[in-house]
Amino acid sequence: MAVIELQNLTKDYKAGFAKNRLKRALDGLSLQVEAGEIYGLLGPNGAGKSTTLKILFRLIFPTSGTARILGRDVRESSLRARLGFLPENPSFYDHLSAEELMMFSASLLGLRSSEACRRTGELLERAGLAESKSLRIRKYSKGMVQRLGIAQALINDPEVVFLDEPMSGLDPLGRRDVRSLILNLRREGKTVFFSTHILSDAETLCDRVAIVNRGKLLGAGELDQLLALQVSAVEMVVENPSAAILEALNPYVRNMVRTGERVRMESVEGCEASVLLEKALVAGARVHSVNPVKASLEDYFMAQVGETAGHKPQATGSSQPSAGSEQRRGQ
Repeated sequence: MAVIELQNLTKDYKAGFAKNRLKRALDGLSLQVEAGEIYGLLGPNGAGKSTTLKILFRLIFPTSGTARILGRDVRESSLRARLGFLPENPSFYDHLSAEELMMFSASLLGLRSSEACRRTGELLERAGLAESKSLRIRKYSKGMVQRLGIAQALINDPEVVFLDEPMSGLDPLGRRDVRSLILNLRREGKTVFFSTHILSDAETLCDRVAIVNRGKLLGAGELDQLLALQVSAVEMVVENPSAAILEALNPYVRNMVRTGERVRMESVEGCEASVLLEKALVAGARVHSVNPVKASLEDYFMAQVGETAGHKPQATGSSQPSAGSEQRRGQ
């Protein structure tokens, strides 16, 4: 079941001194997020990630296209009671304590006092803030504020949780804590949609990802499927090879690296594992291991974003851009 559905979402801003040009922040973005998964929206700064989340929460309005959450149009205000949201760089009333902020948020959502107290205690415990619940937020570290932000986003027990750059500005310890919170949400059956430019976190957390750049969707799908497409080499490690063996293998490999008595080498593009292994054995090499070289999410990301890096953001004259913008599907 599709929990989040974006269809040809486009957003233009007026630009220029006279505001007579249009700068396109989103260009026909379409994607679907299924129930119970962690979905990562990836892209460099200015790619359109925060714009997408702001449209989903009606903080800004699209130029064209549609957005639906839980099968309902995002324009339905009653939908908000079923959602949780952590904005990028959240700013809370810092004279409040964490406990007071949680109770205030619960009152805004219409929770009964007893339910608000119970949820506040549970969520602050899960966020590791139970011992500092009475401390003023101004004394919190960046990581503590992020964890409090996630707890606050969960006060209404939402079905879908949206997180905008939840790891931004965190140290490794803070990122670990936030990652743990996000994984716990999936175990509870919640759907998590978050934006990030920190690829290692996306690779650790996400079931599926979408990559955007300059408002366009560049690729989307399960990480295993996306990265499997990028396997184009074989890594072989041989034991103490002679100079003659290395010379015989040289036409078929690249990046030879010696570590102690072992030499690690990577096949040239297009050389299959069976061919490389045969050449090594014929040359008399003692082969320690042969493995496919798997692309990382960073490799895939750079390959996709690099294709558009040299292009300027799309801008038009004073007229409206034409409808039906094309996009490539692979985020």
